[in-house]
Parts: sequence; C-alpha cells; structure tokens
Amino acid sequence: MAFEGLADRLQHVMNKIRGKGKVTEADVKEMMREVRLALLEADVNFKVVKDFVKKVRERAVGQEVMKSLTPGQQVIKVVKEELTELMGGENSKIAVASRPPTVVMMVGLQGAGKTTTTGKLANLLRKKHNRKPLLVAADIYRPAAIKQLETLGKQLDIPVFSLGDQVSPVEIAKQAIVKAKEEHYDYVLIDTAGRLHIDEALMDELKQIKEVTKPDEIFLVVDAMTGQDAVNVAQSFNEQLGLTGVILTKLDGDTRGGAALSIKAVTNTPIKFVGMGEKLDALEPFHPERMASRILGMGDVLTLIEKAQTAVDEEKAKELEQKMRTASFTLDDFLEQLGQVRKLGPLDELLKMLPGANKVKGLNNLQIDEKQISRVEAIIRSMTKEEKMNPDIINSSRKKRIAKGSGTTVQDVNRLLKQFDEMKKMMKMMTTMPKGKKKGFRFPFM
Repeated sequence: MAFEGLADRLQHVMNKIRGKGKVTEADVKEMMREVRLALLEADVNFKVVKDFVKKVRERAVGQEVMKSLTPGQQVIKVVKEELTELMGGENSKIAVASRPPTVVMMVGLQGAGKTTTTGKLANLLRKKHNRKPLLVAADIYRPAAIKQLETLGKQLDIPVFSLGDQVSPVEIAKQAIVKAKEEHYDYVLIDTAGRLHIDEALMDELKQIKEVTKPDEIFLVVDAMTGQDAVNVAQSFNEQLGLTGVILTKLDGDTRGGAALSIKAVTNTPIKFVGMGEKLDALEPFHPERMASRILGMGDVLTLIEKAQTAVDEEKAKELEQKMRTASFTLDDFLEQLGQVRKLGPLDELLKMLPGANKVKGLNNLQIDEKQISRVEAIIRSMTKEEKMNPDIINSSRKKRIAKGSGTTVQDVNRLLKQFDEMKKMMKMMTTMPKGKKKGFRFPFM
C-alpha cells in the first residue's frame, strides 16, 4: 500500500509519545520535527507540511492535551484529526443529477489510467449503487483508445457509445447525452483525450465539451506514483476547468503517498475515489478518516467489513454457521469458504487493515503464498463426493490417487486432512461450550 514508509515513520514517532503521562512543550517540538521530516520525505507539498505542523503544534500544546488524563493518547488523536482534515475531512460522494442522466467528464494526462478508471467507475456505479451507466468514447486521438474502452465495456457488459475517430469529441459527447436521455441511462461517463503534457489545444477541446455537456462532475484522473507532479497537474486542470473531484490511481503501488496528502489542500478539490489494483473492481471511495487510521497503524476495520459484506452471501453464511454448530461441516463447505475469502482481495492487504497489524513483526514484508491456497483447492477438488463428505474413509491408496490428481504430494494431502480434523474438533468444542463462554466467538472465515 501507499504510505508504507510514511506510516512506519509516523507510527514510530507516535509510539514514543503514546504512553506518556505528561507531555511537555519540548516533547511536542521534538515530535513535530520528526513528523515534518516524515511528511517531506513522503513528497508532501512543503506549504501543506508547514500548515499541518503549525495546526498540530498549536493544539498539542493547548489546553485539550495538557489538561487531559492521557496526554500521549490525546496528541495522537490530534494528529489523526488533522491528518483526516488535510485529506478532506469526510468522504465526498459522487453527484446525482436531479434529472438524469448525471454527466461525468473524465480528464487527465496520458498514462494516468484514465480509460481503465472510467470502466472501473462505471462498474462501481452499477454494482454498488445499482445505476445504469453509459461509457462514451470521446478520445479520438490516441490509437486504440476507442477499442480499449469497447473491450472494457464488453468485459463489464456495459454499453459504449462511439462514433469512431472521424467525428469531433464535442459532437460525440453531445450525441451521447441525447442517447442517454432517450434510453434512460443514469450516468454518462465521458472518456476524453489526454496528452503527455498540458497544452492549449487539449484544454480548448475539454472546455468545449464542458460547455456542451454541462457536466455534474469533472474528475481528474492522476497517477499517485508521480507524487508532487500529480499535485501540479491537478492545480493546472483545476484552474482551467474547475474540477469537482480527483481519482488517484496506483495508490496500491510503491508510492510515497504525498499526492493524496497534498491535493485537497492545494487545489481545494476532494479526492473522491482511489485505484487500489489492476482488477476492474479495484476502485474504492476515498475515506480520509480511514486512510488516516491506516497511516497511523490503527487499522481500517470499516473497509474490511464493507469488503466482506459485498463478497459474502448472507444466506450461505447462515447455512454454514448452522453446519458448524452441528459439526456437519464438510470439505466441500471448506472449499466454498476459501472462494469467499479470495473474493475479498489479496490476504496480505486484508491483514494490514486489522488494528495493531503494524505491530506484528514482519507483516509489511509478509508474502502470503496464494499458491498454497490453490494447492488446498486442488486437493479437495481431486476427491470424490463421498471422500469430501467423510474424510475418514481416505486410506493410503486414496491419498496417492488424490495427490496425483491434484499435482501435490501425499504429505500435502495428510497435512490438509489433519488441519481439517483439528478445525472440526474446535467447532465441536464451541458447540458444547456453556452459553456465556461462546460470546464473541467468530467462526473461521465468517
């Protein structure tokens, strides 16, 4: 995740002050010096750092901290609140026009991932908000831009409006809105042209599209990995077009995170979404408070819960819980649960969302072997229905057959059967436990 270096530095600083029963002005001064260095190293805009440090210092040496019973904790609370405020304070939602369709103009430089992000946003609107989006191919200059959007549309099963590359982008956008009104689309997402740099011709065309379509949102797509450059690009686009929001891509990459911390303060434009991976569902609404929590090592349980809610089928979860309570949980059920967990995303990313995960030694360098999970799935799939229902019948010749069929070893099969047996014993213990003791127990993968 982005911010890893910054997160490590800030958590180290916070840990030094956390348990202090008395916080002096000298303590605060020392802490703010380290915070300032950490932010500058993360490529946060110099003026933004200066203002941030000033605000935190004023509050940290003020009454609310000095008179507090837990001054150390209070300082951390101040840092978290100011960090949240710096990134926009609260989640800024996408606009909804009073009379559909809601028109969204997607702008940005070439290479920031604008076309892919347009597809991801359409997917998010349909899946999470139950809206009907129309994609518009208005980038007639970049070779294969129209084809790329059409391919994305096909993958997502979302319609793409295109008039080829011989019609002006302004006309394409105009006709797309007419079609959207006729066919009752909720959102029109216009993928406009980008350039390698900002020039007059590009801006003139974008202004014309804006004039004709009267968009409800103008989203700038910027690559978080370009750091301070992303902030400069945002400033230029904002001055010329009046942006309503920013979408930061590649926030999951090896980026220092300075752009996410500077954009709102410099341009007064909220970050509305962040790209967290290559997949077409890897676009998330940006929550400043949750991001501040993650940076300070407090976890991000709300995002984790939301991911679980979208991935886990509630009916199946209840059915599974019943099976666990009656200890009739089979290897087939186990296989299904592995699939549900996989839908949530990479396991190492999920673990980092847990509070206190930053204190687990080596978690940052943890590489969870997804191949191991694939191996377990292959072993279970190589079993007969009867074997999955009743693993006790699996003798040595059956183990050899299963190992051969799954491309694994007999030891791998033994290991899985042993783990599954232990899991069932644990479930049995839970069902025979006195009522009061069961409280707070969560079944695996639930």
